[in-house]
Amino acid sequence: MSVPVASVEPTTVRPPVSGGLGEGLGEGVSESAGEVLRPHAEHAFAAELAALAAQDDRPRPARWRLSPWAVATYLLGGTLPDGTVITPKYVGPRRIVEVAVTTLATDRALLLLGVPGTAKTWVSEHLAAAVSGDSTLLVQGTAGTPEEAIRYGWNYAQLLAHGPSRDALVPSPVMRAMAEGMTARVEELTRIPADVQDTLITILSEKVLPIPELGQEVQAVRGFNLIATANDRDRGVNELSSALRRRFNTVVLPLPESADAEVDIVSRRVDQIGRSLDLPAAPEGMDEIRRVVTVFRELRDGVTADGRTKLKSPSGTLSTAEAISVVTGGLALAAHFGDGVLRASDVAAGILGAVVRDPAADRVIWQEYLEAVVRERDGWKDFYRACREVSA
Repeated sequence: MSVPVASVEPTTVRPPVSGGLGEGLGEGVSESAGEVLRPHAEHAFAAELAALAAQDDRPRPARWRLSPWAVATYLLGGTLPDGTVITPKYVGPRRIVEVAVTTLATDRALLLLGVPGTAKTWVSEHLAAAVSGDSTLLVQGTAGTPEEAIRYGWNYAQLLAHGPSRDALVPSPVMRAMAEGMTARVEELTRIPADVQDTLITILSEKVLPIPELGQEVQAVRGFNLIATANDRDRGVNELSSALRRRFNTVVLPLPESADAEVDIVSRRVDQIGRSLDLPAAPEGMDEIRRVVTVFRELRDGVTADGRTKLKSPSGTLSTAEAISVVTGGLALAAHFGDGVLRASDVAAGILGAVVRDPAADRVIWQEYLEAVVRERDGWKDFYRACREVSA
């Protein structure tokens, strides 16, 4: 017996779209979102999504808010025929985004794989927002994620009072996505215990979720799909079974190819975060952003940018996301304890915290890098002094 779609009631509160937060970040956001530190993508970029929907005349899969072409344009950015500018949400190879979007239009689920800090969660959220208009159907994977988080749970007061019934059942985000034909998200899939992971096999292969306690099932309606993310550094934590892996189309998100591309990503994201926190504009500190990116890339790659000096790499990932965090923290220091201009002294402590994760081994690597590379680099004397001061 199949459970009708209407019987799985969504519980997500979806605020109305009105008002705004400013150019490029949150135009068309609900008034309540004005006080939200980080609005969901569908609210923060509501104006762009609406503009795309209004001019999107291409075929749309069932229950999609936009066509695959428009979803890709939303993520990669562009200018619409009426002059509306769509800001890029992801800076990277276009084909990767096209493959990810196309996967969601098939019966295969999408697995976004990559090292920490390659924007897997960010891309997942924006894909769900553009496809379904709702990025909140989310399961956060941890070592303690229970099976109920993926399948369903029970209201135990109702269960004890009346026994198993539809009223006592608490649908998971995945169950709601199946019933409503929407996109569900599972973050950090490889952090979830293997026996819990495998509850997805029937859902992804048969597109059905049995409810044996009621002798019923929820069948997925057209439009349903699932996006999972996983860090490739988590291999060996809870490896995906071959049966589950076959249900996914895996798309690997790479680190930025060039320093210029990474600087662009960091400056764009810092500018967005800074606006929500009333911090100074990032372009006033572009020199420091480039230096942070250079340090991270050189230590991550184990060689200087000119290829002349081999380096030891620290234990941390030194990802683009961490560079964004370092620069944002530096902007906050400059705003509240400086003159508002990002300088070397503002980012030095953040870089030290990102690089030196292992106090013994990483500190030696950092000191060698300072003395062998930073000290001898033209125009980096202020950066060297600032890093030496916080490293003492």
